[in-house]
Amino acid sequence: MNALTRLRPTLISPTYTRLWFGQAVSSVGDAVFSTTLVLWVATVLAEGRSWGPQAVSGVVLATSAAVMFVGPLAGVFVDRWDKRATMLGTEVLRGVLVAALTAVSFVPVEDLPAGVWLALVYATVLALNAASQFFTPARFSVIAELVTDEADRARAAGLAQATGQTAWIIGPPLAAPLLFAVGLQWALLFNALSYLVSYLAIRGADLTPAAAPADSTAPAGPKPPAKAAKAAEAAERPGLFQDFAAGLRFFARSRFLVALLLLTVIGQLGTGALSTLNVFFATRNLHASAELYGYLGMAMGIGGIAGALAAGRVVQWIGARRTTWIGLMASGALLVLYSRQTGFPGGVALLFVFIVPITMLNTAMAPLLLAATPQEFRGRVVAVFYPVTRLAAMLTAVLSGWLAGSGLRDFAGSAAGLRFGPIDTVFAVSGLLIVLAGVYARFALPVADKSPAPEPAAPAEPAEPTLEGRP
Repeated sequence: MNALTRLRPTLISPTYTRLWFGQAVSSVGDAVFSTTLVLWVATVLAEGRSWGPQAVSGVVLATSAAVMFVGPLAGVFVDRWDKRATMLGTEVLRGVLVAALTAVSFVPVEDLPAGVWLALVYATVLALNAASQFFTPARFSVIAELVTDEADRARAAGLAQATGQTAWIIGPPLAAPLLFAVGLQWALLFNALSYLVSYLAIRGADLTPAAAPADSTAPAGPKPPAKAAKAAEAAERPGLFQDFAAGLRFFARSRFLVALLLLTVIGQLGTGALSTLNVFFATRNLHASAELYGYLGMAMGIGGIAGALAAGRVVQWIGARRTTWIGLMASGALLVLYSRQTGFPGGVALLFVFIVPITMLNTAMAPLLLAATPQEFRGRVVAVFYPVTRLAAMLTAVLSGWLAGSGLRDFAGSAAGLRFGPIDTVFAVSGLLIVLAGVYARFALPVADKSPAPEPAAPAEPAEPTLEGRP
C-alpha cells in the first residue's frame, strides 16, 4: 500500500489540483485567444494595409493599459472582497466578454468598417486583462492560505510557472489551424469554454483555509464580535493613497531600485517589438506562411521552460547580479542575430535560444528586487515596478508599430553586404540597446548583496498570459 501511494502522482492536494487544472485550461485558452487575434488582425483585417503593424500594436496597448491603470489598485480591493466570489465573478465576466465577441465574429468581415472591428477587439482585450488584475491576486491569496508548507509552496510556484510556459507551447500552434481551417469564431469559442472549465473547477474546490495552530499562550476569554473587529481594522487602516504615496517616495529615493527599473524598461524594447512585429517578420523576412506563425510562440514557450529550469542553478553558481547583466547582453546579441535571419528554421532556433537568458535574468532580478526592499514596502514597490514596465512595453509596442508602418515603411539600405528593411532594423536597434543595458548593469548593480535574505513567501503566481514578450 505504501509503495502504491509513493507511485501515485499528486499535485499537493485535491483542492490545489482542481485550481491547477482550471488555470491550465484557461491559460491554454488565453494563449490561443491572444495568438488568434494577432493573426486575424494582421492577415485578415489589415491584409495589404500599411497600418497593419499599428493595428497589432493596439492589441498590445490594450493589454498593457489594463495592467498599468487597473493593476496597482486592484489588489487593495481584492484584499477586502471574498476571494472565491472574486475568482468566480471574473471568470463569468471574461467568459461572457469572449462569448459576445464570438457572436459578433459571425458577421462577415466586410460588413463592418475596420475601425469598428478594431474597437471591438481592443475593448474586449482591455476588459479581459482588467478582470485578470482581480483574478490573479485573488487566486494568489487563496493558494497562500491553502498551501502552508514551505516545500509545497515551492512546488506550487514551480507548477504555476511551468503551466504558464506550457500553455504557450500548446496554444499558438493550435491557434493558426483553428483560425485558417475553421474560422475566427471557433478559435474564440475555445477560449470562452476554457473560462467555463475554470469556473467549474473553482466552484467545485473546497477553498477552506488551512487551520492555523492554536496559540496556547493567548489569554482565554470572549472574542470581540466579527463586525466590531472588522470595523476596528478598517479604522486603523491608512488611506489608500497615503500608503501608495509613501511607496512612491521610498522607490524614488532608492538609487538601486531606480537602476533596476531602468534595466527592466530597456529590456522591454526587445519583447515589445517582438509582440507587435514578429508576425510580419515571420511572413516577410523569414518567408514563412501565416499558418506556421504559432510555432514561433511554441519555440519561445519551450525556451522559457528551459530557462526557468536552469535559472536557479545559474543564479546559485554565478550570482543574481552576474546573471542579470550577462543575460541582458546575451539576449540583446541574440535579438540582433534573429533580425538577420531569412529562413524559418533559423528563426525558430534563435527565438528558442533568445528566451532562455530572458527567463534567467527575470528570475535573477526577483531576489535583487526583494533584497533591496524592506518587507513593509514590498507590495507597494511591486505596484510601481510592474505597471512602469508594462508602460514601457506599451510604448515600445506603439513605437515599433509606428516605425514599421509609417516612420520606416519605405526604409531600405545595406551595409557590409547586408540588406536592412524596416522590421529587421527595429529588431536590431532594440537588441543593441539591450546590450548597452547589460553594460550599464555591469557597473550599476552592487557587487555583493549585503541585505538580509528575504523570508520565504507564498508562490508567485504568473500573470495571466498576454501578448507581452510573445511573438
